[in-house]
Amino acid sequence: MSGSEAIAKAAVQSNIDFISAYPITPQTIIVERLSDLVADGETKAKFVNVESEHSAMSACVGASLAGGRAFTATSSQGLALMHEVLYLASGLRCPIVMAVANRALSAPINIHGDHSDMMGSRDSGWIQLYVENGQEAYDWVLQAYRIAEDERVSMPFSVNMDGYVITHSVEPITLIDKDVTSKFLPPRQALFKLDAEKPITIGPLVLPDYYTEFKRQQEEAMRNVPETFAEVTRDFAQLSGRSYNRFLPYEIEDAKVAIVSLGSASGTVRWVARNLRKKGLPVGALKIALYRPFPHEEVGRMLEGLDVVIVLERAMSLGSHCGPLASDIVCSLYNRSEQPKVLDVVAGLGGRDLSPDSIEQIFRTGLGTTSGSTGFEMEFVGVRE
Repeated sequence: MSGSEAIAKAAVQSNIDFISAYPITPQTIIVERLSDLVADGETKAKFVNVESEHSAMSACVGASLAGGRAFTATSSQGLALMHEVLYLASGLRCPIVMAVANRALSAPINIHGDHSDMMGSRDSGWIQLYVENGQEAYDWVLQAYRIAEDERVSMPFSVNMDGYVITHSVEPITLIDKDVTSKFLPPRQALFKLDAEKPITIGPLVLPDYYTEFKRQQEEAMRNVPETFAEVTRDFAQLSGRSYNRFLPYEIEDAKVAIVSLGSASGTVRWVARNLRKKGLPVGALKIALYRPFPHEEVGRMLEGLDVVIVLERAMSLGSHCGPLASDIVCSLYNRSEQPKVLDVVAGLGGRDLSPDSIEQIFRTGLGTTSGSTGFEMEFVGVRE
C-alpha cells in the first residue's frame, strides 16, 4: 500500500474517536481512505468534514479537550493556515496526532515535497518526527499516541513524511493485527477533560504573572519525551520486531565526513555511503528521526570527531546564515572539544530529485574540503543560473 493508506490504517487501529478532514495535495489520500474505513464500519470514530485547515485543528482541539483521541492530516499551505491553532493545541496540552505530508510552500506554487511547511512551525510546541518510508509512517502513528498521551508529556505529535516520495509510493508494508494494536494502545484515558458534571476551566486568560510558568511546563514536558520515547519504542519492538531510535548513525565512528539528514533522503544517503565505503572513502551518515525535541547532546557527541559535517537541508531559513536543521547541528557542536567544519547543503527543494549521483557529489564536496579547517559554509546544489 501507499504511505498515505498506511497512515489511515494505523489511525483506525489506534482507537481514534475523532477525525477532522480537509483535503490538500499530497495529503488528500489519507482522509479519503479514512472516509472509506469509517464508511466500511472499521472504526466508530466521528468523521467531520471541515471548511478549512484552521477549522480542522480547532475541531481536534475541541475533541481532545473533551477526552477523545483526535487525528487529522495536512500539508504545506494547509499547515500554514492552521499555524495559529498549533500553538493552542500544544499550550492546552492536547495529545493530538497529525500526519503532515511535507510539501513546499508557495510562492511560486509547488505541490511537491520538501520540509518548508513543518520547519515553519518547528517552534510551535509539537513533538516532531520525520519518517523514512511507509512502514515507518504506519508504525509511528501507533507509537505517537502512546508518547503524546503519557502523563509526563501530554503534548501533540506530528508524523512527517515527504510528499509523493512516501505519500504516493506503493511498497510492502507489514501490518499488525488489530487485537495486538488494541492492547498496545487501549482507548484514551484523559487526565483532564471538559465535563459538565465536573466543570474545570481550560485555556483562561494568563497575564505576565503566570505566562512564563506555563511555557516552562511545556519545556519540561518536552524534556520528558526521550525517556517516554525509549519506553514506547521498546514495547513496540517486542510486539512488532521493529525497533526505533531518535536517530540512526551509520559508520560514523571512523568517518571523516558524514551527511546529516531527515526523512526519505536518509535511505539514499546510507546507500551511497555504503558504496563509497567499498571504495575506501571514510564517509558516514546520521539520520535524525526525532527532530523536536532535538537530541543535542547525543548528536554533538557523535559528530564532534569528524572533519566535516554536511547538513542536508530541504528547507530555507531566509536571511539566516544557515537552514533550520543546520542551526540545531551547530548548536549541538558548540563548546565541544573538537569543532568540525559544517557545510550546510540546500538540496531537494520543491521536490527536486535527490539522486544517488547528487548525494555522491555532496559527499565528494565534503571530502574535498580542507582537512582540519573549521567554520561554516552554505551551498546550493544543482542551482540553474
